Amino acid sequence: MRIISGKNKGQRLTAPKKLPVRPTTDMAKEALFNILNNQYHFNDIKVLDLFAGTGNIGYEFASRGSEQITAVDADPGCVKFIIETSEKLEFPIQVIKSDVYDYLERNPVKAHIIFADPPYDLPLEDFFKIAELVFKKELLLENGVLIIEHPKNTDLSKTEHYTNERRYGGSVFSFFEWTGDNEIPKQ
Repeated sequence: MRIISGKNKGQRLTAPKKLPVRPTTDMAKEALFNILNNQYHFNDIKVLDLFAGTGNIGYEFASRGSEQITAVDADPGCVKFIIETSEKLEFPIQVIKSDVYDYLERNPVKAHIIFADPPYDLPLEDFFKIAELVFKKELLLENGVLIIEHPKNTDLSKTEHYTNERRYGGSVFSFFEWTGDNEIPKQ
C-alpha cells in the first residue's frame, strides 16, 4: 500500500501478512480522494475511520493535513500496526480498539467524514446498521458524509440518507448525507 498524496506522497507501507484485512486499492482510494478534495479542506475536518484495518484511509487523510482522525478496529494486530505506523510517520491518529458497532452505540464523537470499510462478507443488515447508527446517533457534523465501502453485489441504495455510489472494479463507495426533510441537527 502507498500514500497517494500530501506530505508523505509515494511512501510505501507494508502491513504484516497475518492481519485480517483487505486494504482499499490505490486506484479506488485515489478516485475517492479526488471526490473529497473538491468538497473539503482536509486540514479543517474531523475524520472517523471505521473498520480501519491497516489504517490506509487514515494515513491518506493525515498526509493531506487532517489533524483530527480517529481509527477504530477490533483486531489487536491492526490496532498495533496503526499505532506504530502513526508514531513513525508522526500522524495525529487516535486509535481505538473496539467493535465498531459497540463504538457507534456508545461514542459521542462527531466527524465531517465517516469512512467505513467493513469485511465484504458481512450480512447485508450489518452494512445497513452502520448507516442506521451513524444517523441515529447524529455523528455527522454539518455538511458531513458517511462513506461505506462494500462489494459490488451489495446494494445499499434503499438505505435511508443514501445519495449516490461510485464503482471501482469490485469495490463500491456508497455515500450517505443528511438531505431534504432530514436536515442535520445544529451542533
